[in-house]
Amino acid sequence: MNSAVLPKHPADSARGDLGTISLIGLAHGTSHFFHMLLPPLFPVFIREFGLSYSELGLLVTTFFVISGIGQALAGFLVDRTGARPVLFAALSCFVLASIAAGTAHGFAGLMLAAALAGLGNSPFHPVDFTILNKRVSPPRLGHAFSVHGISGNLGWAGAPVFLIGLSELTGQWRLAYVGTALLALAVMALLLWQREAIDDRQGSWSHEKPGHAAAAVKEEHPLAFLRLPSVWLCFSFFFFTTAALTAIQSFASPALAAMYGITVRSTAFVVTGYMLAGAVGMVVGGFVVARGGRLERTIAFAMAGAAAALCLTATGWLPVGPALVVASLAGFGTGLAGPSRDMLIKRAAPPGATGRVYGMVYSGLDIGFALAAPVFGALMDHGQTHGIFYGAALALLMGIGAATLVGQARGRAAAVAA
Repeated sequence: MNSAVLPKHPADSARGDLGTISLIGLAHGTSHFFHMLLPPLFPVFIREFGLSYSELGLLVTTFFVISGIGQALAGFLVDRTGARPVLFAALSCFVLASIAAGTAHGFAGLMLAAALAGLGNSPFHPVDFTILNKRVSPPRLGHAFSVHGISGNLGWAGAPVFLIGLSELTGQWRLAYVGTALLALAVMALLLWQREAIDDRQGSWSHEKPGHAAAAVKEEHPLAFLRLPSVWLCFSFFFFTTAALTAIQSFASPALAAMYGITVRSTAFVVTGYMLAGAVGMVVGGFVVARGGRLERTIAFAMAGAAAALCLTATGWLPVGPALVVASLAGFGTGLAGPSRDMLIKRAAPPGATGRVYGMVYSGLDIGFALAAPVFGALMDHGQTHGIFYGAALALLMGIGAATLVGQARGRAAAVAA
């Protein structure tokens, strides 16, 4: 009898890919959910603890500073120990953050919760993309990146509903944090149960040459990837695109209300519409990546369309209804670029250094959140409401430039290698 190992049936491969994609999507959605652990209950903290908006803003800054620094460092840990144990440690931090928030009696307790949540959030991108790149078949990677992005948007959208709804239902805001702790524990239990599907020790990098890549990586210094221009260009790309997201997420609604002289309640759905349009764009973007083609061209086309929509909104030429719709539809362009963006980073990462590269690149996201909010906030304070949309459009155009330079850098590297 022939004892050779038979190759996996395509149906088995598809089933395994679906399991990994679903579990990592759940984990990523959980991390975005915990981005919003504190902000939905800010009015409660003002009432209960007498805090100012400046103090509450410092909680957000603490979260993203710790997450950004931790994300750059977590990539090294993921490459050394593997992604799966780091993922479980991150979820444990979310449980501790929930406990700290639920038992807080003032600013110090909330600061501890923000720090723990930021620490828990820091490893998710190097963890997620290491597992996806190792476990998912190349033809389905574009869809995997699409699901990954959509789940993040859903996590952002779900947290306020969960926290505010549970606190109002029970009449006790502290019980809302019992709910978030149980949610993190439930996700951890599911991932433990299905841990084989997220084991990054199995599988291989789709872009490495068997027998050569691992040896080549071992010969290099762990920081050698920092010499790659594409890494810093990808970092810049994330910084600029996140700056645009910050403008829309935080200030689009009050800016439009001021521009058209209407209530903030009338413009509140713009952010939700932007996120939903972004989710649809990510679905389409997954199919675009699967069909191949130049990624930087897809990114440029999608983000240029989004920038044009934001500039049109900024002019004030449109009536209020169409202006709200156009601002929301700009999310489709940024969503469409998302899977191509993630694939671009994958191709820029050397085999065996994916965790480090994703950690460094995605720290640009946290820094973008931390630095852009004060800039756009200052525009609002000075009555420059149109500048919110012009500024977001400019940030997207800067991101297009960074993505184009990444493609050129990869092309030069390929020519040198040839």
